[in-house]
Amino acid sequence: MPISEPEASTLRSSKVPGLNSRVWLELGRVSNLPTVWSNVLAGVVLAGAGAGALWHSGTALPLLLALTLFYLGGMYLNDACDAEIDARERADRPIPRGDIDRLTVSLLGAGMLALGGLLLFLSHPSAGVTGLALIAAILSYDWWHKRIGWSPLLMGACRFLTYLTAALVVTNTLNDMVVWGALGLACHVVGLTYAARQEAYDRLGAAWPLGVLAVPVVLMLATMLIGPEPSLLALMLWLGYLAWGARCLMWLFRRAPGDVPRAVVGLIAAISLYDATLMAAMGADGMALLGVLAFAATLALQRVTSGT
Repeated sequence: MPISEPEASTLRSSKVPGLNSRVWLELGRVSNLPTVWSNVLAGVVLAGAGAGALWHSGTALPLLLALTLFYLGGMYLNDACDAEIDARERADRPIPRGDIDRLTVSLLGAGMLALGGLLLFLSHPSAGVTGLALIAAILSYDWWHKRIGWSPLLMGACRFLTYLTAALVVTNTLNDMVVWGALGLACHVVGLTYAARQEAYDRLGAAWPLGVLAVPVVLMLATMLIGPEPSLLALMLWLGYLAWGARCLMWLFRRAPGDVPRAVVGLIAAISLYDATLMAAMGADGMALLGVLAFAATLALQRVTSGT
């Protein structure tokens, strides 16, 4: 992958940040990690397992740690793959501004993916297999997302496989609720990833691909209708998801300076609202409230370090 001489000079003069923790936080987009954790909880609940199945089996920590490593490793490799483009379009990212070199970031990212995969295989072989598929989706997105127009589908596949992986840690088979829930999550992520592709230009192109955001709305409603019992909490969370999504879409279509990035991070946080709604519809109110907490934590952390 050839780079220009100015970029090569920047990379040669880069330095390891040492104790500068902010660099590591930026590289990992750690503000979005609560959405990964709520994905784990939702996948387990949709699989038909209660909270006890996750916490009492001793699989909770390895599962959460593995998927955390997948997310962080994917984000690190994303910056490594985008170093040349970021030098032109996002010079404030850690690699272009010389805080760390691309090779170090690449090795750290690859190491995290490998460790996460090992943890999953040790927890449950079936989850290890979907974990390998998740690694493949992460690497595909990182390498191709700036090169192909349909890359949002790859990011959607990453979150789809996150649900499946979490479910397989507590069960041997995937039921329809897990698969349909994962599909709705994937559609939400496809829509927000399409919007995120426009962030460097602070504008939105064609609006029709955002229609995929209607799929999770319908699937949440369907889950409430076929759930174990009517849930007021699920209805309230569903309405909250609609209201928050409408607010984010308003920012996208208004297109004032800063609106596209604001909408993107808002839609990222809404992943946890989606998770919470599904968990409440399944009667897991306690887990649903953890999903709401993950939504709030994501928004709070995005004020500390960027989510994109």
